[in-house]
Amino acid sequence: MTSPTLAGQPPSPAATAQEEFKDLGFGSEVAKGTRRRLLNRDGSFNVILDGLNPLSSLSLYHWLLTMSWPRFLAFIAGSYIAINGLFAFAFLLLGPDALQSSAGSFSGQPFYRAFFFSVDTFATIGYGNIIPVGVAANILVTIEALLNIVGVALATGLMFARFSRPSTRIIYSRNAIIAPYRDKTALEFRIANARRNQLIDVQVQAILTKVERVSGSPVRKFYELNLERNRVVFFPLSWTVVHPIDSASPIWGLSHADLVDGDAELLVLLIGSDETVSQTVHSRSSYQADEIVWSARFTNMFMRTEADGIIGMNLSQIHDIEPVYRPDSAVQGMRE
Repeated sequence: MTSPTLAGQPPSPAATAQEEFKDLGFGSEVAKGTRRRLLNRDGSFNVILDGLNPLSSLSLYHWLLTMSWPRFLAFIAGSYIAINGLFAFAFLLLGPDALQSSAGSFSGQPFYRAFFFSVDTFATIGYGNIIPVGVAANILVTIEALLNIVGVALATGLMFARFSRPSTRIIYSRNAIIAPYRDKTALEFRIANARRNQLIDVQVQAILTKVERVSGSPVRKFYELNLERNRVVFFPLSWTVVHPIDSASPIWGLSHADLVDGDAELLVLLIGSDETVSQTVHSRSSYQADEIVWSARFTNMFMRTEADGIIGMNLSQIHDIEPVYRPDSAVQGMRE
């Protein structure tokens, strides 16, 4: 937080510069006060880019890397059918005698004959029941064979890149909560690793952003929250990230209505090391003001067997919360 300025006076240039470095890269336009969510729950940024040349901004490689596996496989299958269909039409344009069959395959069905010959050529199967006749047909076969070499290499490279690309599957609790915590109150949210791979040296950064009035104008401010623990060496189970609400917290003395009116949003960034591939992985998410539940606590999701004492957890319960009674000593700095 920046030092307060005198009433009626604009902030100093040094204070303004310091605030600009806290915008996390969203820029001064966002700092003027926006009512849109900055970060979606899936970690994508809620930003619209317009006025770009569609061809210059298109990145087919990144698009193929980031799309889902069903869409990727559907794209490969669709491309395979489309390419063979185009070559089938090309063979038909060469005339009825460009492709001949000694066994009379697909007699009276020239398109099917051309299409499946293209499949045989593209996949280098070579059954030999259909043969190209003439220079033009053989040139077309040569082009298709070359395209097959390039296409298989590209598809293999994309498959390898998708499999080897480091990624995380972090489950964030559906809601953040504000509840009594060690004779105070705290802002909490819960995370867990949904994969069986091991993450080590996991670090979490939480930033609260909200719109405030500065010199009569709405300005979005960013506050990095002090966490009880912002780093864990091992991450085998769930982790409840805690921000104690004390007099130094930007949430001190605020209510749920204050956060809603200020369009508050809790931005979360997770960085860790994937032990399997020895690479750094990232994950992002956020909570808007109406996704922060007050006077609640997370239910217990841990399991322990009586026989051998094995510890586990039920990930389906990571979102479960329950209301709590707040004694007066536990609501300091928090009001409904």
